[in-house]
Amino acid sequence: MDLAGMSVVDAHIHQWDPLTTPRGFSGLAKLFKYVPVPIDLAARLAPKRDREFVGDPTPFVRPYLPADYRTDAGDVPVEAIVHIEVEWTGKGVLGPVEETRWVASLPFGVDTPALGAIIGAGDPAAPGFADLLDAHRSASPLFRGIRTRVEHHPDPDVRAHDKAPGSLTSAAFLEGFGALAERGLSFEAWVYSHQLPEVTALASRYPDATIVLNHLATPAGIFGPVGKHTGQNPGQRRDLFLRWRDDLTALATHPNVVAKVSGLMMPILGHPVPPRGEPTPVPVLLDRVSPMLHHALDVFGPDRLLWGSNFPVDKPITSIGNAAEVVATALTDHGADAKALEQVFRTTAQRVYAVDDF
Repeated sequence: MDLAGMSVVDAHIHQWDPLTTPRGFSGLAKLFKYVPVPIDLAARLAPKRDREFVGDPTPFVRPYLPADYRTDAGDVPVEAIVHIEVEWTGKGVLGPVEETRWVASLPFGVDTPALGAIIGAGDPAAPGFADLLDAHRSASPLFRGIRTRVEHHPDPDVRAHDKAPGSLTSAAFLEGFGALAERGLSFEAWVYSHQLPEVTALASRYPDATIVLNHLATPAGIFGPVGKHTGQNPGQRRDLFLRWRDDLTALATHPNVVAKVSGLMMPILGHPVPPRGEPTPVPVLLDRVSPMLHHALDVFGPDRLLWGSNFPVDKPITSIGNAAEVVATALTDHGADAKALEQVFRTTAQRVYAVDDF
């Protein structure tokens, strides 16, 4: 499906420089810069859960800046992007604000797509959360909301941030979340698929808050085995799909929730990782992800779906052009017309993130 002639908002990318800014993976990046260790050898020595999550560590040990994104976007007519926080480890309560300030200073909009919005880091359960939100807003007028690392998985060998379930429904989180809702800011919910009922409970408690489901809830192992006992056979993968389908349907009944058709090429979903520089062919990806995209279109509709490339995290599996083609083709095959594609690839993101016309 050709997107030529359409103005696209990429609603989910990451910008980082692990060599000059404090990232969770900065130590690894500096090791590869100053110690001549072959990256493939080091990757084989990394924990299995990390290898399965990143697929290929190369994107994580190099800066990824506006010019890099411009190159990767290729012929996809991206006019604006939304930056999503990623593992900034600045010290102090207001440390995450430095990422917002740093992203706002990057050279977007010169010979690169414009910076349309910034989603910063923050934890509603942490002390001083309201002050953090205000500091984010002061750091950039493009600040639109926060993402909190709450992903948890019952399989201990699937990489996750939280070691215990229930973060989204804890008393401290719910109390702090009110500060986000009061300010009209959005919440990016990146969870694994079994956490969808928690997102639904949050949407029900705060019906006026915009909740953006990231990556259709990342059903780890839906395309192949990961972890210790996840997606190990076709029966498990079918059960995983059916539970995801039903829980996504329940979440979609809440009109304050929108969903990103993004991150569907993350290795943790069980995609085999192809040789570096050889993206998985479009027909193969289309066969895998179409059932998810069809169901998302059925329950959310195009006016509550938005596309994001999730680059460079998805880079080990696909290119931005191929990822966009897969999503556009799958939706078209399921009845989406040109207006619907325009909603998914531009207007929903403009509405949700208050991205200026371009």
